[in-house]
Amino acid sequence: MTDEGGAQAGSVTRRVLRAVLGTNGVEALAAVRATLPVRIVNTVFQRLFRVNANVPWQVHFTSRVTRPERIFIHPSVQVSFRMSPGCYLQGGNGIRIGEGSLFGPGVKMISANHDREELGRHVPGPPIIIGRKCWIGANAVILPGTILEDFVTVAAGSVVNGRVESGATVAGVPARAIGDP
Repeated sequence: MTDEGGAQAGSVTRRVLRAVLGTNGVEALAAVRATLPVRIVNTVFQRLFRVNANVPWQVHFTSRVTRPERIFIHPSVQVSFRMSPGCYLQGGNGIRIGEGSLFGPGVKMISANHDREELGRHVPGPPIIIGRKCWIGANAVILPGTILEDFVTVAAGSVVNGRVESGATVAGVPARAIGDP
């Protein structure tokens, strides 16, 4: 038996799937297949080992989420939570993430500071707001009250505080605009 028969069968299968599902359907099926192992591991950690068990969306098993009831994400953002390892989201004062936004591994979103007089207590303040189609690079830190308007890019390793206008790219510690919006 040769590999040629197997290759032909795979080609026929792909053609049939394209005919039935269309090109976008085949791409969607391939994406599900590619992410399936991570999805299974994440599910085991969330449901069986109870890591991030109170989070209503799937979270990478190495990431941590606190106060998920104060975090509102557009459904299109859930893939970033599922696939990006080592993230930390602290929802004390709230986090809102808009449609189509992505973030890399190790991103930290910290929405509340500790009270300097009583370290076990968080200081009330405004939420973190991430606009539509923002891209937050690996190991970036988003601090309390930060607002990223739509289409903002945050370079890897940046520490962002304050308001970033739509279309801007920021980088550094502290993050500063590095190009025209």
